[in-house]
Amino acid sequence: MEGSSATLGGRHALVTGAGRGIGAAIARMLAARGARVTLVGRTAAPIEGLAAAIGGTAVAADVTDEAALARAFARAEDVNGPVDILVNNAGAALSAPFRALDRSHWDAMLALNLTSVYTGCRLALPAMTERGWGRIVTVASTAGLKGYPYVAAYVAAKHGVIGLTRALALETARSGVTVNAVCPGYTDTDLVGGAVDRIAERTGRTRAAALADLTRTNPQGRLVRPEEVAETVAFLCGPGTDALTGQAIAVAGGEVG
Repeated sequence: MEGSSATLGGRHALVTGAGRGIGAAIARMLAARGARVTLVGRTAAPIEGLAAAIGGTAVAADVTDEAALARAFARAEDVNGPVDILVNNAGAALSAPFRALDRSHWDAMLALNLTSVYTGCRLALPAMTERGWGRIVTVASTAGLKGYPYVAAYVAAKHGVIGLTRALALETARSGVTVNAVCPGYTDTDLVGGAVDRIAERTGRTRAAALADLTRTNPQGRLVRPEEVAETVAFLCGPGTDALTGQAIAVAGGEVG
């Protein structure tokens, strides 16, 4: 590969939640830039299909299971060498008014959206700092930069992810490792499509009206494309970004500053 298509040539990138949506777009983008990509997901079939298409490696694991994620890292390193780039993308949002938000809901949201990021960073950072180069990018959300109603646990977890990002960036500032977060607004994925369907079902409105509620938050009047998020992640992992660390970059059409 030559030119911009090989800007990540020789690097091993591990992407969690890589079976669909933003994670799949990131895996494709990093592979197109020359990286050796390990796709981690809870369900084997989607990541295996995508891995075959992009020449990557699929490892099924539940990121909320610390031992399982450690095994996934070990398998990835056996096949592709040390992890140079970690993309913490796995996540989901369960909605409920706060008065109905029970402890199991709270624990599930923090385990998936925050604690799994802690675990991934703990697994990746020692070898990155020893080698003097690494990139950690966490897919957070505009929910980490502002509040949204009915997803309090998700909002809290994403705020925590951004705090963790900023703390790790300072701790690793002289190590050659950068730590950043990307914060998409509502994005055109199956996850958001499901949210639109639930809004329509609960409110009795049409799907188009429910979708309009979400796109209204974006000053551009649209959903973000997964590829736009992937481009931002790939940029942060590429050359010339050594001074970019501790950032929470919104990809949201101007929704937040």
